[in-house]
Amino acid sequence: MTSFAIVGSGWRAEYFWRLATALGDPVCAGVVSRGPKDLPVPVFTSLDECLARAKPDFVVTATPWRVTPGLVVELAERGVPVLAETPPAPDLDGLRRLWAAVGASGLVQVAEQYTRMPAHAARLALVRSGTIGDPTRADVSSTHQYHAVSLIRAYLGVGRGPVTVRATRSTAPLLDPIDRSGWIAEPRVAPATTTIATLSFEGGGLGVYDFTDNQWHNQLLTRRLLVRGTLGEVRDQEVVHLAGDRTITRTPLVRRQTGYDLDLDGYDTDHISHGPTVLYRNPFQGQRWNDEEIAIATLLRDTARWVEDAGEPPYPLADGVHDHRVALAVEEAADHDRTTTVTEEPWS
Repeated sequence: MTSFAIVGSGWRAEYFWRLATALGDPVCAGVVSRGPKDLPVPVFTSLDECLARAKPDFVVTATPWRVTPGLVVELAERGVPVLAETPPAPDLDGLRRLWAAVGASGLVQVAEQYTRMPAHAARLALVRSGTIGDPTRADVSSTHQYHAVSLIRAYLGVGRGPVTVRATRSTAPLLDPIDRSGWIAEPRVAPATTTIATLSFEGGGLGVYDFTDNQWHNQLLTRRLLVRGTLGEVRDQEVVHLAGDRTITRTPLVRRQTGYDLDLDGYDTDHISHGPTVLYRNPFQGQRWNDEEIAIATLLRDTARWVEDAGEPPYPLADGVHDHRVALAVEEAADHDRTTTVTEEPWS
């Protein structure tokens, strides 16, 4: 059985120990907190105490951006595998210093879970099956910065090469009735900023980044995704492609969700299919988890397998550094309404 510890006790850290409690393996051996906490797992007030007493196989850092790089370096120098919450460092200088310190260690993974969400995992499986041919363009309008860059690269199947970024911003009035804590008592129309960027990857492949303030929570804003290939495209939950001679079809991606009407199995995601092909099957049926919880649980399981040399690295630091560097380039280009190219490779 694999064990892990968490440094941090905020809302993000809670996901990891709560999901691990249900998983059973990996098991959460403890949480490092600055002060006493009433949690269903052991709580330590120092990293030294946690490592000495809990002896975790890896450590999750769910800490503020400015704290994470130093903590990651300290753990890697002790030979402890790390799963670092996103981003691994807050700015470009921090990314460079972090890579210089621990890039060669092979001990650091980044907690990038978006490709493990059921809907994305299903679409990725369909794209990789060749149904729409070779992917050439990916548009993501749902999440921000490094998460969006990660999704774009995954859908296009591109690596960490140079990227040319063109970006702009605009502001428009928008009602924002919901935030992370829930419904706002007296929502009002206020200025909201939208950032739109194109990412042109060396060797081919175009990404379109489109994000509006609080798009994660504001249900007045739809989430949009498009992946275009040489033989068709995926748009949200619909696939259009050349199915045969003079035959273009439009077919849905269908999520089987239990718990409706007289289905007494309980509310849960079962699978996502395209026609007779099951693209994704929920590995945690019976837990009644939402998509974010399923993705984080999958990431935890994949990290445990990596630590035990039984699986691939879930998201190497090089990928996390690259995606955040491109996201920073989007912000810079949007600030100045100009084009910039990400060419420097700190791992080269």
